[in-house]
Amino acid sequence: MTKLPELYLAVDVEADGPIPGPYSMISLGISVVGRPDLAFYTEIRPISDDFVPAALAVSGLDRDRLLREAPPAEEAMAAAAAWINGLRRTGRPVFLAGPAVFDGMFVHWYFMRFLGKSPFNASGAGIDLRSYWMGMTGCEWVSSRKSIIKEKLKIEGLPHTHHAGEDAAELAQVFQAILDSR
Repeated sequence: MTKLPELYLAVDVEADGPIPGPYSMISLGISVVGRPDLAFYTEIRPISDDFVPAALAVSGLDRDRLLREAPPAEEAMAAAAAWINGLRRTGRPVFLAGPAVFDGMFVHWYFMRFLGKSPFNASGAGIDLRSYWMGMTGCEWVSSRKSIIKEKLKIEGLPHTHHAGEDAAELAQVFQAILDSR
């Protein structure tokens, strides 16, 4: 039996505050590295009345619209888990984010809180873009920002928009360029 390849799932979230629970993940985007045709996006109904106006403003999402129209967290996370698990026919999903601490904290908390398990694994562990770049290049943390990585790899015309779906696609393309440069 052939071992399936790893599928790096570039994940991006938008949130209305600094931590999950008191604040809400309001959108989730996932894009498979090297497969721009494989992507997932959902907005999520806020789970709390609390929010940081400046954090909410980053995404440009309308909180009142999300409260009225976005799927509840249980439904959004179930859809995300089903999509991720559907990829298992072709590969082994591996979480990737930049930074993994922020995005991973929200994604893992939401999966555990609303589904009781994560499709990535029990720890929610995955790849952090900046740490990967540091290990590969030997650079310091300050030189591992995505904008610097894009500059070093001569990636142009790939904006960071603060739309979780678009930013997941951006991350997937940056990570693919890193893999190709090894």
